[in-house]
Amino acid sequence: MREDTQAPGQSGVQSLDRAFGLLEALSLRPEGMGLMELCEACGLHKSTVHRLLAALTALGYVGKAADGVRYRLTLRLVELSGRIVDGFDVTQAAKPVLDRLRDSAGETVHLVVRDGCDIVYTYKAESTDASYRMASRIGLRRAMYCTAAGKSILATLPDGEVEEIWRGSEIIAHTPHTIVTLGGLMEEIGGIRHRGYALDNEENELGVRCIAGAVQDHTGTASAAFSISAPVIRMDNDRVALLADEVLAARAEISAGL
Repeated sequence: MREDTQAPGQSGVQSLDRAFGLLEALSLRPEGMGLMELCEACGLHKSTVHRLLAALTALGYVGKAADGVRYRLTLRLVELSGRIVDGFDVTQAAKPVLDRLRDSAGETVHLVVRDGCDIVYTYKAESTDASYRMASRIGLRRAMYCTAAGKSILATLPDGEVEEIWRGSEIIAHTPHTIVTLGGLMEEIGGIRHRGYALDNEENELGVRCIAGAVQDHTGTASAAFSISAPVIRMDNDRVALLADEVLAARAEISAGL
């Protein structure tokens, strides 16, 4: 268990570090965690965790679960993240275009932004098919190398930066189709640069296929991208060919809107 002694002048920073550690631990357990569970997860003494929970509760970030024993996150963080997302110019520029793309394709459309070696989902236009819902959500984080949106961003970057991102990523074979070698990724990126859009052929999730386009700035690089996701039974090669022109047109419109 972590020591609670604090060096002079470090108490504020250390408290922030511990408070965010509690928030991150609670985010992994939506059903909530007991006091001792949090102590074990964060490596802190009971008195320290209790004090931090009291402060986070007073600020509205943490509350008690229905059983009155476990602690869980409130929607306060969602409010903050929503304000951040709304402040992104790319989100404002992309929303109307992506909504139209969803209506035209009838499939779920996502907007993501780059965060280091990963992408984070910042907007989701749900499929018009009420019988099928994607498990994705706003705030979801994924590696770039195994998603269509992430690969479309990578394709706008210099090869050296792509290699740095690859080395900084935890390479996991999520499915038998996941690209797990740098050579394989670079070959894939070459194809994306040629055709202008990226594909996820069940690389991140079995049964799901995606087509994506990067939103480029005036330099030609991208920090955001969007994708159309659908079950493979509705996303065969003929469907991809039909959607490709719509993706390229939407990419151009959003980029121009920035």
